[in-house]
Amino acid sequence: MTNRTVLPVLYLMLHTVLSFAQADSLYQKEKFVSGEDTLLYRILYPDDFSADKKYPVVLFLHGAGERGNDNKAQLIHGSEMFVHDSIRERFPAIVIFPQCPVEDYWANARVKRKRTPIKIRFRYGRKPTKPLRLVMELMDSITKMPVVEEDRVYVMGLSMGGMGTFEILYRKPEMFAAAIPICGGGKPRSVKKYVSQVPLWIFHGAKDDVVNPLLSVNMVERLLKEGGNPRFTLYENANHNSWDPAFAEPELLPWLFSKTLNN
Repeated sequence: MTNRTVLPVLYLMLHTVLSFAQADSLYQKEKFVSGEDTLLYRILYPDDFSADKKYPVVLFLHGAGERGNDNKAQLIHGSEMFVHDSIRERFPAIVIFPQCPVEDYWANARVKRKRTPIKIRFRYGRKPTKPLRLVMELMDSITKMPVVEEDRVYVMGLSMGGMGTFEILYRKPEMFAAAIPICGGGKPRSVKKYVSQVPLWIFHGAKDDVVNPLLSVNMVERLLKEGGNPRFTLYENANHNSWDPAFAEPELLPWLFSKTLNN
């Protein structure tokens, strides 16, 4: 590696570390308790937050690699998007990053990791997993708060979180004004529950060797078949980390925050 190459790489690494440190300091640590169960989560409030105003809410579901119980790792991907001064000024919002325990999953799915891409069978006919149930209960409580714009609640997620995004849409279609599933997948026939009311922007990498891009393609195909008009971006050269180019899309957040329920 030449000196000319080293400097940009070091700059990118430093920028990433500083962005994560900033996110870690701005997102407050919280826990949601339901009976004997607890869900760890981080929450970001707008600058100059006022109890007299109403704000949109963004739920972000992380991937399998960020599972744990440190209430921190879930911020690794995506959290920095919402802490930039320009974004906070243009799109003041309440942003929620829950954390899934290591041995669990957002989506109710049977996952076989002995082959690549991984083999996944979605089981929406069963009850939601405990983490997703707790997320839904958390969102029920948050959306009842007087500071929340109930017609501007959004969900996005990557990988395992992209799968969780599709499933939570199926289980609570009336809650979300828009959704962004990234390199995920779901049960295609489930889209009937939300196809007519929830705009989607779906992302995947064509070279993804972890989660087969056909999982997203199949969801898009079924949405179209059911009369939907999803926005779909397939990055020709992206592998599993298609969230990187997705987060860099200049229209990503303007598109998301422009959506309202029944509009």
